[in-house]
Amino acid sequence: MKICVVGTGYVGLVTGAGLAEFGMEVVCVDKDQRKISLLQRGIMPFYEPGLDDLVEKNCRDGRLRFSTDLPEGVRWAEVIFVAVGTPPNSDGSPDLSQVEGALREIARSMDGKKIVVLKSTVPVGTARWAEGVLREEAPAGATFEVVSNPEFLREGAAVEDFLRPDRVVIGARSQEAIEVMKEIYSALYLIETPFVITTPETAELIKYASNAFLATKISFINEMANLCEALGVDVHHVAKAMGLDGRIGRKFLHPGPGFGGSCFPKDTKALVHMAQRHGCPLEIVEAVVRVNERQRARMVDKIRRMVGGDLKGRTIGVLGLSFKPNTDDIREAPAIEIIKGLLREGAKVKAYDPAAMENAKRVLPQVTYCSGPYEVASGSDALVIVTEWNQFRRLDLERIKGLLKEPVFIDLRNIYEPDHMARLGFRYCGVGR
Repeated sequence: MKICVVGTGYVGLVTGAGLAEFGMEVVCVDKDQRKISLLQRGIMPFYEPGLDDLVEKNCRDGRLRFSTDLPEGVRWAEVIFVAVGTPPNSDGSPDLSQVEGALREIARSMDGKKIVVLKSTVPVGTARWAEGVLREEAPAGATFEVVSNPEFLREGAAVEDFLRPDRVVIGARSQEAIEVMKEIYSALYLIETPFVITTPETAELIKYASNAFLATKISFINEMANLCEALGVDVHHVAKAMGLDGRIGRKFLHPGPGFGGSCFPKDTKALVHMAQRHGCPLEIVEAVVRVNERQRARMVDKIRRMVGGDLKGRTIGVLGLSFKPNTDDIREAPAIEIIKGLLREGAKVKAYDPAAMENAKRVLPQVTYCSGPYEVASGSDALVIVTEWNQFRRLDLERIKGLLKEPVFIDLRNIYEPDHMARLGFRYCGVGR
């Protein structure tokens, strides 16, 4: 089957490469000529483990190519996946201008019958709206169906998530469209992947509900961690015991500086906005957003207390800038907001991240960027771990202690054990311990 994927951002590129791996013929289209030129030379526009190998393999085998010619891609393909960005507006609602622009150009280029698949995260009702947009622009004789097929990709594990997903959600109005989507994902039947076949509106809400629930678990355990600190309780024991209950589950019960990235912050706010518009406020999700924002401020307070109550003139070393390990994505990253808070209070900041420093330099040019953890520690008044990259789990702690001005170690991901750090002579604190 011939497929055109519109957009070569995170979702679009992973989707295109993954569908090619499933045996489809795929063209990924983007209006950014520079990005397409890089991809045609095998250079990835962002960091995602395993994606470069998947792209290279399928390009070499002739199933995957890249282009800036959307009309040609639409005419060539039987199915068009829309995977463009839906950034938040100032009120939290998703900006659908890129989706609308893509739909109008797709419609003008259509000939014969096409299936248009919305892969972008969009509010409930977007598939119905998209049908109207396509109808306005489509030439005589062109027919189409719109399908909702939300993505559930974790940055840092997106290739695995696409090739071996927990589920595939297909929202469509006709059996014909459902059968086409099943054919596209037929490789997943062999590994018994569950398929949820539903309406487009339900599929659209499944995406938001899923992310909101995961974000809720994060904010919940962060509130428990704050209570643990007040009561002298270890949140790790609380979280472990909670997670052993099969009704709760252990995933996403890891206290820290709050959630970030391109999905959870944006999607929780979008869901809140959508619910308010329909007169059905979501008080739990609203609280999740507030707790997450407050958690970052608490981390700055924690750092301030650990260095004696005043950050002015202090040098703070920060390890980790991306919102999670194995990505270079700094969108809504806790580290970025925490560093901004430190800078506002007069601190100097040194930082290192294995993948995200180039992105961070564009938003935090006043930070001193270092070549590794030990350069960050050298001469700093405190060392703060914000992102739990694996290489930060096995630091030479004696060396770190010797490089710091004061042995202050602030572990916002609870990588190290408090008793062990105390025995080494550190003034240590984690989150909820």
